Order: sequence, then C-alpha cells, then structure tokens
Amino acid sequence: MRIDILTVVPELLESPLSHSIMKRARTKGLLEVNIHHLRDWAVNEYGQVDDYQYGGGAGMVMMPEPLANAIEALSAKTRYDEIIYMTPDGPPFNQSTANQLSLKENLLIICGHYKGIDERIRQHFITMDISIGDYVLSGGELAAAVVVDAVGRLLPGVLNDETSALFDSFQDNLLAPPVYTRPADFRGLKVPDILLSGDPRKIEEWRHDQSVQRTADRRPDLHQSSD
Repeated sequence: MRIDILTVVPELLESPLSHSIMKRARTKGLLEVNIHHLRDWAVNEYGQVDDYQYGGGAGMVMMPEPLANAIEALSAKTRYDEIIYMTPDGPPFNQSTANQLSLKENLLIICGHYKGIDERIRQHFITMDISIGDYVLSGGELAAAVVVDAVGRLLPGVLNDETSALFDSFQDNLLAPPVYTRPADFRGLKVPDILLSGDPRKIEEWRHDQSVQRTADRRPDLHQSSD
C-alpha cells in the first residue's frame, strides 16, 4: 500500500510513522508512506499557502491554488483510490473504515490547518472526509498519523501474528476481552481458571462472553448496534 500525505508541518509526522509497527511495515516494503510539504507548491517565493477568509472573521484559510496544484501533481504520478481530508466535521473514523481502507492500494491524505481548506477543494478533489473525534486539533497531521497506523497494521504481513487484528476492540462492534500474562498469581490476584484449562473451545466462549459484557458495561452504544 502507498499513502501520500500533504501537509504544512511535515515534521509532526516523521516520528509517529518511523517507529514500532509502522517502521516494521515500511521496512518490509508492505507500506510506503510519503510526506509532501505543501509549501513546495506555494503561490510565491515566501512560501504562502494561506490567506484571509472572504466575509471576514478570525483565522486563515488554506488557499485553493497550492492544494489543487499539489493534488494534481501527485495524482499525475499515482492513481489514488481515495483522496482523504482530515477534518473535525467529517464522519467519525472507526474500525470498519480502517478495514475498508486497508483493502485499497493508494491513498492521498490532506492535512488541514488554520481554519481549514478552501471549500472548492473539498468539492472538486476530496473523495472522503474523516474525523478522529469531536474535538479540534491544531492541524490534521496527528489525525492522519492515527489513520495511517490503524490502517497500516491491518496489512497482511505487518503483524507477527496476522490473526491478532481479528480480535482487536471494535471488530464485530465488540470491545476486546480482558487479557492476562505470567505470573498466574500476582499479589494474590489470580488469572481466571478457564484460561489455564487448555480447552480452546471453552476459552473462546469465555472470551466472547467477556467481550459482550465489557461492551455492554463500557460502550452500550456499540452493544446495541451489535444486537
């Protein structure tokens, strides 16, 4: 999979995508992430990519010309399955969306900044809006890193145990069950006997029951949608 990210603050993306599982995915050649500086398409020698908004009001807006030129230049080299804009007014990002995007080959992610991007860019270029929550960040970079991480870990061969992602929280609208490791007795707190039984069927049933109960207790909205 190839993911291109267009941003005015490329430094914010370098560290989150250069360690742990994302580093492994990129090293293995399973995920290619390219970070592009929007100022390479600035309208003048001063690197301008934003301007005051029509109608007045506080905050700057990312200009259409640099964004259009950048998107067209990148699209001339790569056919994108989705051109994604990270924005707080987009549909909430969830595991289902991550699963869908993991099946794509090429993605372009646009990171908003300031008061956002000119609406004409959204109308003519953007194919998908994504929000990672009902709050506002300084820019779309950290949100883009979240999307890349959530999608990248689903690619075949990225995780050492490829079945691991199948039991993550939010798969099948359920939270993951509680997990335990050694020692079996930690300060008098013991691992449930069922996990030490060696009976795979009973363990699977216990984990499913725990997932259902945990979801009902902690995320009743998910519990209702899974019924």
